[in-house]
Amino acid sequence: MKEYIEDSFDVVVVGGGHAGAEAALAAARTGQKTAMLTVNLENIAFMACNPSIGGTAKGHLVRELDALGGEMGIAADEAAMQIKMLNRGKGAAVQSLRSQSDKFRYHNIMKRTLENTENLSVIQCEATEILVENGKVTGVKTSFGSVLPCKAAVLATGVYLNSRVIAGEWEQRSGPSGFAPATKLTENLIKLGFSVRRFKTGTPARIDRRSIDFSVLERQDGETNVYPFSFMTDGVPEKQEPCYITYTNEKTHKIILDNLDRSPLYNGSIESTGPRYCPSIETKVVRFSDKDRHQIFLEPEGYDTNEIYVQGMSTSLPHDVQRDMYRSIKGLEHCRFMRYGYAIEYDCIDSLDLKPSLEFKKIRGLFTAGQINGTSGYEEAAAQGLIAGLNASLYIKGEEPLVLKRDEAYIGVLIDDLVTKGTNEPYRMMTSRAEYRIFLRQDNADTRLTEKGREKGLVKDDRYERYLKRQKQIAELKEKVSVKFSPKETAEFVRSRGGGEVSGGLSVADMIKRNIPLSDIREHFGLFKDYPYDILERVETDIKYEGYLKKGLEQIERSKKLDLKKLPSDIDYFSIGGLRAEAQEKLDKIKPENLGQASRISGVNPADIAVLAVYLSRKN
Repeated sequence: MKEYIEDSFDVVVVGGGHAGAEAALAAARTGQKTAMLTVNLENIAFMACNPSIGGTAKGHLVRELDALGGEMGIAADEAAMQIKMLNRGKGAAVQSLRSQSDKFRYHNIMKRTLENTENLSVIQCEATEILVENGKVTGVKTSFGSVLPCKAAVLATGVYLNSRVIAGEWEQRSGPSGFAPATKLTENLIKLGFSVRRFKTGTPARIDRRSIDFSVLERQDGETNVYPFSFMTDGVPEKQEPCYITYTNEKTHKIILDNLDRSPLYNGSIESTGPRYCPSIETKVVRFSDKDRHQIFLEPEGYDTNEIYVQGMSTSLPHDVQRDMYRSIKGLEHCRFMRYGYAIEYDCIDSLDLKPSLEFKKIRGLFTAGQINGTSGYEEAAAQGLIAGLNASLYIKGEEPLVLKRDEAYIGVLIDDLVTKGTNEPYRMMTSRAEYRIFLRQDNADTRLTEKGREKGLVKDDRYERYLKRQKQIAELKEKVSVKFSPKETAEFVRSRGGGEVSGGLSVADMIKRNIPLSDIREHFGLFKDYPYDILERVETDIKYEGYLKKGLEQIERSKKLDLKKLPSDIDYFSIGGLRAEAQEKLDKIKPENLGQASRISGVNPADIAVLAVYLSRKN
């Protein structure tokens, strides 16, 4: 096949999923002539699994991505069919937004945005080779024989690399939802020095809405008294679609257990590693044999389709077994299948091969993002995509990359975990992974990150003006809540709300610290009527957590001291006496950039860090 130059670009993004879309937008919006390659234009930002955005910890990622100037939050708000705050009964640090999305509308919104972004070309083709000269990216070659010369590339291939879908005895070389796989690139990545491994994920069936008996199911409605994902969105939909809950039962479990020999997960057909925190229904029934039922959510996939997503029933069992086990569930006795569930295997890389900027250690200008890095989930992918695309742009400009620290963002926790600890299974973000989660709340994502996005050129004027207005409102309200009332004005109210006795003047902030809700204070005293819901909640939360935040800052400052102690990239760890053999091997493989990162490597203990600190002081 004759090769030809299609066009020259600054950045080429390989992949058009959630990571690829954010990477392409970030690169183009920061001034780089960008191309986004995808095997099919119809799979751009496609929700191949659950029709939702957000969820525990994932909602934090979306708000952070939005605060930096990303697109997922804006699209999620526009495509929302229902939105609610998870973990309402718990502290603000672990509360997370989740929306049910019209998946087809979400795809169309993102496709429209990409197609109409300045500096960005969207091209349907399969990338087959990353071209490299003298240790730097020089271009991308496609299956058509075309070459796209470029200065940097972002690999965001999702689950498409050598992907295989399996259901029982049936299998097919395919990407998700019947899209074509990418079969040529893996061999090239191995030649370039990537460590490639095999992961798997799965999806449940989609059933016809008309065949479900909703009258016997538990209805789950959304909320309107909640803020949206994007700081650019003014509110949430008033009219929202319901979801429903049902449960598996002993009959369901018996059908599954009686057919385990036909399950690819248990008969050896699948050998790759699947997600621990989103297991198949087969795995749940086997692993949690003491449970007599598992909760199932029925979620609409869009306004213009009858497809209902059966959350909690991911499976790769044969179609006849799927039919029997689904129909054993209350409300689904007569369900009709529109799409059957399946497992999907795919190639991905070892994320320990990456720098904290998501650049490949062995080749300058080559970045990776999303499920190719071993993660799972749309939100994790999108967050990495924005960082990789932005850092590809900064690399071309000769500027320092944006590397978020663990105390600055969940995105920082996500990437630090990947490049410092690695992962042997599909990685999923959780609030428990963030040691500073009390600082990393959804409500303050813009305060933490918008200035950083502005500095790097990704936050444009309209977003920045909104940010400044919001910060001004927060500052004004914090000043107002500190004004004290006389004991006469507050004593009876505070006692009636269980706030104890009042001996002196109290401010609104003082009353909040006595566990009196701001909503009660506002109603009783007729205060702050002009402030929106999200500003009120933000200020109330800051006041509630004030003591904890002060203590947490001390811990952060101690951690920052380690991060400031840089480690040269050419250290010979094997020559440093006092380091244990395991630590030497891990440090040599990962080559941490500072003592802080070194301290978080699995297999490196505090004694090893003390040895490194002594080594650095002597060297200096």
